[in-house]
Amino acid sequence: MNPPASHEHIGIVACSAEGAALCYRTICHEGARLLGPYEHPELSMHSHSLADYMRCIDVDDWHGVGELMLSSAHKLASAGADFLICPDNTIHQALALVQARSPLPWLHIADVAAAEALARGYQRIGLTGTRWMLDSEVYPERFAAHGLATVRPGLAARIEINRIIMDELVSGECKPAAVAYFQKVITRMKDGGCDAVLLGCTEIPLLMNNGNSPLPTLDTTRLLARAALRHATGQPA
Repeated sequence: MNPPASHEHIGIVACSAEGAALCYRTICHEGARLLGPYEHPELSMHSHSLADYMRCIDVDDWHGVGELMLSSAHKLASAGADFLICPDNTIHQALALVQARSPLPWLHIADVAAAEALARGYQRIGLTGTRWMLDSEVYPERFAAHGLATVRPGLAARIEINRIIMDELVSGECKPAAVAYFQKVITRMKDGGCDAVLLGCTEIPLLMNNGNSPLPTLDTTRLLARAALRHATGQPA
């Protein structure tokens, strides 16, 4: 059975498997809670190989990253998608390079996270994510536009967080030592005056959550999925 005509078709520009899968599952499962048993908006997903993205990222070729995203966007437009999301924080820094040529509009993951932070009354957000994301202005610029302050971890923490993400989480491995390390980093952020922590890699929610984090979490994967679900079904933001 086709979804009601008022439900828009969501296009997912995927990059790494675990984060994209979590985003997809969230839309499907929460769609059922919102719309009724087994219901969710129409979904299409396209992903180039993560290796293709990494070949560009490793040489700082963000234009190349953007072209891969744009390629997925065109494939999803051909599949009938009405708008796009990308459940990958790192590659969002390439979106601005190609967005003007996109065949469809995008929901930006940082704007979604900022809206949630404002709704929950947070003011100073600790950032976690890959070293490429943490070295970028994706979140500092977007959050500052909403009046939100951001705090990045130091270099040593960025390197170790990146290792955990790329060597473990993207392959679905969640180790107790990784949880302990994140807890240590987040505790330092809490001691430094942060009132929430951004899980700024879409695999981090596999490891950290409100139950084991020293600070309340902004789960970018699920927040983006929920924003897409609301957008597709005409629900208020």
